[in-house]
Amino acid sequence: MIDGALGMAYGVTSNSVLLAMGIPSAPASASVHTAEIFTTLTSGVSHLKFKNVDKRLCKRLLIPGVIGGFLGACCLVLVPVTLIKPIVSLYLIIMGLFILRKLFATTNHRKDTNEIILGGAGGFLDAIGGGGWGPIVTSTLVARGNNPRITIGSVNLAEFFVTLSEALTFFAFLGIVHLEIIIGLIIGGVLAAPLAAYTCKKLHLKVLMAIVGVAIIILNIRTLYLALI
Repeated sequence: MIDGALGMAYGVTSNSVLLAMGIPSAPASASVHTAEIFTTLTSGVSHLKFKNVDKRLCKRLLIPGVIGGFLGACCLVLVPVTLIKPIVSLYLIIMGLFILRKLFATTNHRKDTNEIILGGAGGFLDAIGGGGWGPIVTSTLVARGNNPRITIGSVNLAEFFVTLSEALTFFAFLGIVHLEIIIGLIIGGVLAAPLAAYTCKKLHLKVLMAIVGVAIIILNIRTLYLALI
């Protein structure tokens, strides 16, 4: 529902809830990204069909994003859970603050963003935190003055390949784990789509962003506290 209304934050919200439920970081991120394969494919193909994609921008984000996603997934799997969980929670708290910051942000009409570095960083952090590709990559490009429609379409199409690389990496290390979570995320996402459209129409965008940002921060402060005590 949040992703449908805001155009981002599916991963960071889902992963925050899974961590708060006690799911380890790597299986949580693996579950989220496996479920996201279906949503990002649908979104990417739709944007391509409606000519919302700049192929040059998509390619410059895609390759480093895939590499960054692979490295981030490897890092999440290989680093001990006791060490990585507080780091992931801290990252998600920062993402929550980032979403709240967007409430007061103004557009900066500059186009000097290095898409290769942005794609690599976005992919790596997306895998580590179970989400963040949209809030990091889309927000940065739009804030730099890029066309919002073309940016969203290009980033969403690239996200499918980034998500696929992350999901395959997790599968290679972990196999398919927590299948019930993956199925639940897929079914919940499909059922929430109409509600998201209704919420987007009835609830002011900034109010929704504030609710999401605060919820993510609170969930991950709790997770961080439990991981450290």
